[in-house]
Amino acid sequence: MKILEEKRILVVDDEPDVLETVTDLLESSQIVTAGSFEDARQKIAEESFDLVLLDIMGVNGFALLEACRAAKLPAAMLTAHALNIESLNLAVRLGALSFLPKEALHRLPELVAEIFDGLEQGKTHWKKLFQRLGHIFKERLGLLWEDESSKFPPNYY
Repeated sequence: MKILEEKRILVVDDEPDVLETVTDLLESSQIVTAGSFEDARQKIAEESFDLVLLDIMGVNGFALLEACRAAKLPAAMLTAHALNIESLNLAVRLGALSFLPKEALHRLPELVAEIFDGLEQGKTHWKKLFQRLGHIFKERLGLLWEDESSKFPPNYY
């Protein structure tokens, strides 16, 4: 996908196989990886990225999301074990652009392309995420976009 070319993306996860998979899936982008909170925090503070993909568990992803916001870096959450209502709501409150379930990792290039498309339009990825992966949110959390969209600030999605 053309929109992914030349993009610099920081991927943060404590699982090396996830870092490797994401690097392979986003091969047209320049991928920088961090396997720990400390490594990620340093890169967020010292480098520039077009997007940061943050695991939640194992790397204190929400603290890193706050660091991204302070550094004015767009960030999205990438998680398997923290797919719950509390984490979803916290991601929204802290300014995440999206919340990507690892079970949809095979669709990552398409989802990240949509995030970049939204950034160009000044929007987040939430509405498109629920359109594409709403079945996962409904099945795992009982959430529907129609119910959740009222929790977002105006023009947020």
